[in-house]
Amino acid sequence: MSSSQQFIPSSPLSPAAGHPRKSKYTFKQLSQLALSSTTSPLRVIAHIDLDAFYAQCEGVRLGIAEYQPLAVQQWQGLIAINYPARKYGLSRHITITEAKKLCPNLIMQHVATWKEGDAKWAYHEDAFAQIATHKVSLDPYRLESRRILACIKDVLPPSPVQKVEKASVDEVFLDLSAQIHSILLERYPELNGSAPYDDPTECLPRPPTTALDWNTDALVDLDHNETEDDDPDWDDITMLIGSEVVRSVRSAIRERLKYTCSAGIARNKMIAKLGSAHKKPNQQTIVRNRAVQQFMGSFKFTKIRNLGGKLGEDVVSKFGTEQVQELLNVSLGQLKSKLGDDTGSWVYEIIRGEDTNEVNSRTQIKSMLSAKSFRPTINSYDQAVKWLRIFVADIFARLVEEGILENKRRPKTVNLHHRQGGQMRSRQAPIPSGRPVDENVLYNIAQTLLGQVIVDGRAWPCANLQLSVGGFEEGPTGNRGIGGFLVRGDEAKAVKHSLQDSDGTASDHGDGRPDKRPKSEQGAIQRFFSRKGTSHGESDEEISANHFDMDSMKRSSSPAYTSSHMQPPEGGEKHNVPSCKGDAARSNAAKEIPVPKAPDAMWRIASGTYFCKNCHTTLQSDTKNEHEDWHFAKSIAATEKPTGSGGTTSASQARIKAPKKINPSRSNATPAQRRIEKGQSRLAFG
Repeated sequence: MSSSQQFIPSSPLSPAAGHPRKSKYTFKQLSQLALSSTTSPLRVIAHIDLDAFYAQCEGVRLGIAEYQPLAVQQWQGLIAINYPARKYGLSRHITITEAKKLCPNLIMQHVATWKEGDAKWAYHEDAFAQIATHKVSLDPYRLESRRILACIKDVLPPSPVQKVEKASVDEVFLDLSAQIHSILLERYPELNGSAPYDDPTECLPRPPTTALDWNTDALVDLDHNETEDDDPDWDDITMLIGSEVVRSVRSAIRERLKYTCSAGIARNKMIAKLGSAHKKPNQQTIVRNRAVQQFMGSFKFTKIRNLGGKLGEDVVSKFGTEQVQELLNVSLGQLKSKLGDDTGSWVYEIIRGEDTNEVNSRTQIKSMLSAKSFRPTINSYDQAVKWLRIFVADIFARLVEEGILENKRRPKTVNLHHRQGGQMRSRQAPIPSGRPVDENVLYNIAQTLLGQVIVDGRAWPCANLQLSVGGFEEGPTGNRGIGGFLVRGDEAKAVKHSLQDSDGTASDHGDGRPDKRPKSEQGAIQRFFSRKGTSHGESDEEISANHFDMDSMKRSSSPAYTSSHMQPPEGGEKHNVPSCKGDAARSNAAKEIPVPKAPDAMWRIASGTYFCKNCHTTLQSDTKNEHEDWHFAKSIAATEKPTGSGGTTSASQARIKAPKKINPSRSNATPAQRRIEKGQSRLAFG
C-alpha cells in the first residue's frame, strides 16, 4: 500500500544521476581537519611575508612616508630596498653611487652598529666609514619581528588551536586548520552530525553555497580541466574562511604596528610560501586545490625550497630543464633511476605540489653566532677582547629572546673561531651548569679560549674572529624557588586561621594574639617508639607520659630532690612528676600534673593522685600498686648480704636497679599476692 503523501528529498538531486548531491570529501577528512592533520585535503596553511622588512622598519622608525624611496645601507652596499625605490630599477647588487644616479631622492639609512668599546648598539651617522671599528647589529629588526609575532598570536585563538611557526625574522607560517574547522561547524550546522551508518568514509553533503566572494584576494587560475562554473566543494569553503582569517591578521599588523605584509594561502607550506611572493606588496594570493598544477607549472623548480643548490644543478644536468612544467612529463621511474629512489620520489611529489611538512609552533635554534671580519687586520690581545665583549653582548641579547632569563633554554658550550692568514683555529669550552648564564660568564669563557689560541702561537694578525654558543637544552619545568612554597600577607593569615579552626585548640586573647599550644616534653621520635606495645585505646598524650627512668627514681630518693618536690607547687604551675620505677613500669608512669592552689588532700582527690610517703613523690592513683611493689622489692634487696667488698653491690641488687619488665598478667595483683613468703628468697641468675 503506497503512501498518499508526496516524497520530498532531504538533499537536492543531481540532474544527471537523480541522487542527492555529495561532496568528494568524507567525514573522516573533516575530522582530520580539526586535528590539523598533514594528510587532510581540507588543510589550510598560510605564509605571511613582511614587505621589504628592513626598509619598512627604518621607515616606521624615522616616520618616512610610504611613497618615499628608501634603502638600508650596510657599509658600501644596500641590503634592503622598499618598493617605491624599486620602481627606479634599484636592486641589492648595485653600489651606493649607482643607486644615487638612478634615484636622486633616495634616502639611505645605515644599519645600527656596535662601536668598539661600547656595551650597546646604536645608530651612528658615520658608520659607513667605520668598518674597522664598528660591527653591524640587526637587533632593531629582531625586536620589531617579536612585536609582529606577538600581534599575530594575539589575533588568533589561543593554543592548542593556534599553530604559528616563525620561519625567519620576516616570515611566519600559520596552520589555520583547527580554527577553520570550528568556524565551519558554526556556519554549516549540517556538518555537526555523525556520519551516516557511523561510517567515517561516507561523503559529506555538498556545500549549499554556489558562489564564493573572494573579496580583493588574488586567485590563481584553475587547472585546464577545471572551470569557475563548477560548484565549489568543501576545500574551496575552507580556503575562503582561511583568507578571511589571514586578512584580519594582516589588518591588525597594519593598524597596530604600521607594517604591510603579503600572504599566500594553500593546502601546504611549500605552495603557501610560493603564493606569498606571487603578488606583492600588501596582497594575498589563494592557491585552491583545483589550481595547484597550473600554479606549479609556471615556476622554475630551482625556486622551490630545497630544490636549489647542488640538487637543482643535478636535475638540470640530467634532464636538461629547470621548468616544472616540463619535469611533470617525466615518469617516477625515470626520476628514481637518475636521482635515486628516495630523491626521485621526493622530487616527483614536490613538483606536483605534495608536501606534508608540519607547521612547528616552536622551531628550536641550535646555535648563535656573532662574527667580524677585520679590514685591516687586528694585531693585539687588547683589540681582540674589545670585540669579544661586543660579541657577547650581541649573543646575550638573542639569548634573552630565547628565554634564558626565565630558564626556558640555555646553551651548553661556547666556541671561538680564529683566522690567521689561511688557517682557521677553533676552541671550545663548556658553560658551567650550576649557575645562571649572564654576559660576564660568557665573556670570561671567551677570554679563556682566546688565551688558549694565543698560547698556541701565530695568533696575529687576525683577519676574522667568531664567537658562538650551541648545544641548547631545555630548562627544567615545574621547579619553584623557596619563595614558591611560602605564603604571605592575607593568604598566610587565612591559612593560619583555618589550621586553628581545624584543631579546635586556639583561643584569642582579645587583641588578636592566639594562645600558644602546650609544648610536648618529648619529641616525635620518642612518642613514636613509646606507642609500640600499647593498647589501641590509649591516646598519644597518655602514651608519651607513661615513662619511668632510673635517674628520676634516684633523684626522688635524694634529700635535695625530696625537699623541693614534697609539696605541690603554688600558682597552678605544671608539676613534673619524677619516675621511681625505671623500665619496669614503662607502660604506666606519672604525667605532667597541673596543680591548682588547693589543700593537699583535696588536690589529690580531685586530680586522681596519691602521695608516696616512702619517696615523698606525687604519683597517679592507677600506678599506686606497682609503685608499692617496687618499694617492697627494694626492701628485700636491702636485706640481702653483699657478695663483694668495698661497697660492691650484689647481683640481685644490680638486677633490681636495672630496668625490668613486669609480667602483664600480674599487673593487677595486690601486694599481698606477690609478697615473698617467709624463708623464700630471690635467686640470682647469670
